[in-house]
Amino acid sequence: MTGAARLSSVPARRRPSARVATRTGDAGETSLFGKERVRKTDPRIEALGDLDETQAVLGLARSLAPRSSLGRELLELQRGLYLVMAEVATPRNDLGRLKERLDGAAVARLEKVLEMVKKRTPIEGRFVIPGDNRFAASLDHARTVARRAERRVVECVDAGYVSGEDLLPWLNRLSDVLFVLARASERGPRSAK
Repeated sequence: MTGAARLSSVPARRRPSARVATRTGDAGETSLFGKERVRKTDPRIEALGDLDETQAVLGLARSLAPRSSLGRELLELQRGLYLVMAEVATPRNDLGRLKERLDGAAVARLEKVLEMVKKRTPIEGRFVIPGDNRFAASLDHARTVARRAERRVVECVDAGYVSGEDLLPWLNRLSDVLFVLARASERGPRSAK
């Protein structure tokens, strides 16, 4: 028996499978990041649902711009959204558990992206009817969902669940960036990249 044959008989190490159906939410409750359980109608859970939807719609937009600088920028926005989601899902007294959080530098980075795209794409002072092309329409869709998520996070800030110091400016810039990226993509692939 050769060495290769012997190695192939060793079972591969398997990663533990994620539990999808935990049944712990069957009574209408779910967990935050930690032990605290809340109703699924809790403002934090509502905000997380809208942030998750923003993630999904951005993923759809990114799928329309594979292997491009714009696709990479959308991926960075999605990574930022995960940080927002983690903070919303974490009770204030447990924030030390988070390895990374959005800060003023993250807001400044989005402002820089916004200014850079605006320089390349003049934005007309007019109402926009989305749909000039599939990619621009997907970015406009993401923008509207991001605005809804932002309103939900404002509710959480107002209720004292999270600090809005960096989250709210970041979410506000997110929808601004999506708006200018959509306008840039309407002008063709050169201006969107």
